[in-house]
Amino acid sequence: MLWYSTVIAVGLVALVWSADRFVDGASAIAKRAGLTPMLIGLTIVSVGTSAPEILISIMSALAGSGELAVGNALGSNIANVGLVLGITLIFSSITLGRDTTWVDLPLLMLVVLVTWFLLYDLELSRSNSFILLSMLALFFFRVTQHAQQSNDDDEEAQEIPSLTLPLAWLSFLGGLVLLIASSRILVWAASHIATALGVSELVIGLTIVAVGTSLPELAASVMSALKGRADMAVGAIVGSNMFNILLVLAIPGLWGSLSLQTAVVSRDMVAVFLTTLVLALAALWRWNGASGSGTLGRGTGLVLLSLYIAYYGWLFLVP
Repeated sequence: MLWYSTVIAVGLVALVWSADRFVDGASAIAKRAGLTPMLIGLTIVSVGTSAPEILISIMSALAGSGELAVGNALGSNIANVGLVLGITLIFSSITLGRDTTWVDLPLLMLVVLVTWFLLYDLELSRSNSFILLSMLALFFFRVTQHAQQSNDDDEEAQEIPSLTLPLAWLSFLGGLVLLIASSRILVWAASHIATALGVSELVIGLTIVAVGTSLPELAASVMSALKGRADMAVGAIVGSNMFNILLVLAIPGLWGSLSLQTAVVSRDMVAVFLTTLVLALAALWRWNGASGSGTLGRGTGLVLLSLYIAYYGWLFLVP
């Protein structure tokens, strides 16, 4: 047990350091490519930091452990909003633009509601998976809209590191590899501890694995916010949650119909819906039409983090 605890501590240090390199590289690439930080967050960052979830989902499906993959996908979404964004807002306020408030978050809400409806019969079928995968088109259509927008306002007052293109890619790819590796090591060590304590597979997916695979988002988002690149932090979370639902969750169903526990619909999807709804409502409530933006602060962060803690109470204390 002491050995695994030591591995977790070392992994956390590596995670924070690699997140710093990762954000610097992604920001430099965004500047040189003429893309907005929000676009980088929605694409490269979200896909890269979702790689652990995708890998675990594929391995779980191949091993016949579909519940672990479902728990990982839903648990990661809850952790991304409640834990990752909650902690990020405690460290730094985040200003959301018009499109994030009125398009990206409502689109994420729509995806959550459709997924909830598809899983309501307690079955993840192959047809459900194809529907989820087809909805990726909506997300990628939104990404192309971001690509067509000017980035003058997004990059204003931001300190993007001046790196040569090779160094930028080296920083980005090196940071990404170390992010994934350190998160996998953390999940490996935490899973051994959970197994020793006799925790079930579904709970491992919803908690240990979900938190472990969300650690890259947490580290990258906190670093982005502290460096004044809040759009990248929000973009990474929105993009990652889209991929978790539309890709990670869909993968187990491609291998055949998967029966789900009642709690997946009555507890876990409820938590996914509530955390996403609170975030969307907070963004709308803080919206200032005159400035064309809205700022989420420490209060919203505390509410989101409280919801995440309450979910854990629901998970472990309610039969």
